[in-house]
Amino acid sequence: MDSAEIIFKYFPQLNEQQRERFMRLGEIYADWNAKINLISRKDIEFFYERHVLHSLGIVKFISFAPGASVMDAGTGGGFPGIPLSIFFPQVNFLLVDSVGKKLIAVRDVIDKLGLENVDIRNERIEKISEKFDFIVSRALMSLPEFEKFVRGKFQSPNKNSIKNGIIYLKGGDFHEELNQIHGNWKIHELIDDFDLPFFETKKVVYLEMGSSPLPRTLLPQSI
Repeated sequence: MDSAEIIFKYFPQLNEQQRERFMRLGEIYADWNAKINLISRKDIEFFYERHVLHSLGIVKFISFAPGASVMDAGTGGGFPGIPLSIFFPQVNFLLVDSVGKKLIAVRDVIDKLGLENVDIRNERIEKISEKFDFIVSRALMSLPEFEKFVRGKFQSPNKNSIKNGIIYLKGGDFHEELNQIHGNWKIHELIDDFDLPFFETKKVVYLEMGSSPLPRTLLPQSI
C-alpha cells in the first residue's frame, strides 16, 4: 500500500491531528478490506492516491465555510466523505448509502479516528429529507440521473464562496451528460493540482443548484 506521504506532499498545511488521522486511515481500511470488499482489491495498494487524494481533489476546488452542511451521497466505503471530514473539522457531514454492511465499516472508521463532525445514514438518497449546502459524490451514476435524485435537497441562502450545489468527482469525457443539465456548471481538472498519471482524466464537476432552472452556461474559470 502507498503511504500518507502523498497526501502531505499536496497538503502541507495539515495540522498534527489531521496528519495522524490520515496516517491511520490506511491501516484501518486494510483491516476492513480483508473482511469485506470496501475498496476494489486491485486498488487497495493505491489507497492513498486513488481514494484519499482523489477525494481531497474537492478541496482544490472549494474550501467549505465553517458550519457548512455536506451530504456524501452513495458514500460506499466512506469516499469522499471521510477524507473531507478530516480536512474540514468544522463542517458537518452526512454519509449516506443503501448498503448497510459498508456503513458498519465506515462507522468503525469514524469511531476509531474520533471524528465528531460526521454522521451516517443507511438509506436511499431520495429518502433523505434534510437539506444541505453541498452534495458530493464519486461518480455514483450519470450526472443527469444524480441531479434528479438530489434536486430540492439544497439549503438557501448560500454561505460559501460559490452557490450551493452538487460537487461530483468524475473521469473521462462527459460533456454529453452536461448538455442535459439545465443550470450553471463548471469543470475543474485535477491534473492541474496532482501531477500523477491517475489524475489525467479525473475532474471535479460543479453543478449550481437553485430553486429554479438557470440558463446553461459555462461558469468562469475562477471563483
